Amino acid sequence: MTPTATSLPPARPAFAAVIVAAGQGLRAGQPLPKQFAPWRGKTVLRHAVEAMAAAGASPIVVALPEGAEMLAAALLAGMDDVLLLQGGDTRQHSVDLALEVLASNAPELVLIHDAARPDCPPQVVDRLLAALTDDPGAIPVLTIVDSVIRTSGQRDDREQLRRVQTPQAFRFAAILAAHRAWDGAPFAGDDAEVLRATGGEVALVQGDERLRKLTFAADFLEPTILPVRIGTGFDVHRLAAGEELWLCGVHIPHEKGLSGHSDADVAIHALVDAILGAVGAGDIGDHFPPSDPQWRGAPSARFLGHAVMLAAQFGYGIGNVDLTLICEAPRIGPHKQAMRERLAEILGVDPDRVSVKATTTERLGFTGRGEGIAAQAVATMIAEAK
Repeated sequence: MTPTATSLPPARPAFAAVIVAAGQGLRAGQPLPKQFAPWRGKTVLRHAVEAMAAAGASPIVVALPEGAEMLAAALLAGMDDVLLLQGGDTRQHSVDLALEVLASNAPELVLIHDAARPDCPPQVVDRLLAALTDDPGAIPVLTIVDSVIRTSGQRDDREQLRRVQTPQAFRFAAILAAHRAWDGAPFAGDDAEVLRATGGEVALVQGDERLRKLTFAADFLEPTILPVRIGTGFDVHRLAAGEELWLCGVHIPHEKGLSGHSDADVAIHALVDAILGAVGAGDIGDHFPPSDPQWRGAPSARFLGHAVMLAAQFGYGIGNVDLTLICEAPRIGPHKQAMRERLAEILGVDPDRVSVKATTTERLGFTGRGEGIAAQAVATMIAEAK
């Protein structure tokens, strides 16, 4: 039966979102801050941003640690209406900066969320936004089922206590004014505290256990992790006069070079796709889109280093890689050892884990006519010991 207009769920009001991802997450035991760590097949940050986007947030401002903008941009590749900024020294300071960015085109409503809570049920967002009809702020909370005592031994009444979660929802003008009016040190426990300091009422709505905060190393443990994963990659670039020829990160003297948006190193591009494919992280175009002018002429070694780093975040290191170049010219044999050594350097492994081979198509097809070079790669990725 076709649903009628009255049977459809009500549309959410328009709202923006701030995601705080500027912390160091040291207790999580990850090699990088926990917001960049893998969790359930994606990084924590990607989960959090996707959840806000799926709920309808636009724009989404993400506050990051210093120097993390390029990493975050790669992890959030393909997502629209996401603004990245360097956060502050405290959570409150990061939110201050993000709200000021939004103030130039102020939304009516805003959700402020912690990246460390990557699983956000849409029903919670609905409850929060509905509560803003009557109050300038709303937060999700959960009851406490265990008995609660202070470290001194004094027992507290758990009926009067609640566990506070994010996202927290606000009328934008109210929370912006409250942040601007704060005159103490920027160490408020959350944004509800900031709003209450100016007399603003904060509604309590039902939270959800799915909004639990990832804090400790055990929170990142996956039920199973494959000991070995394998990915393949294939790429082609056209040979053109006036271009430099780079293969496997080595400059090859030749009358023609490969044409492409970056340095067009077809071998490295195939290898990047193999590594990304092995860990289920998309392909080179997802992370370094050719439409982005910042990658024009960029060395492909940079792309390969990024793929290795991303695989490490998913818990995998290089086992071995096997690369085949397909072309009539130039001759690859004289350069194979240099290519193996350069790839090993970029990958951070011994050269004996890198194989570079070459073949022709017996003068058949575009490679046989000398119109381009193709490359195929296989990467074996090994789960790192914990």
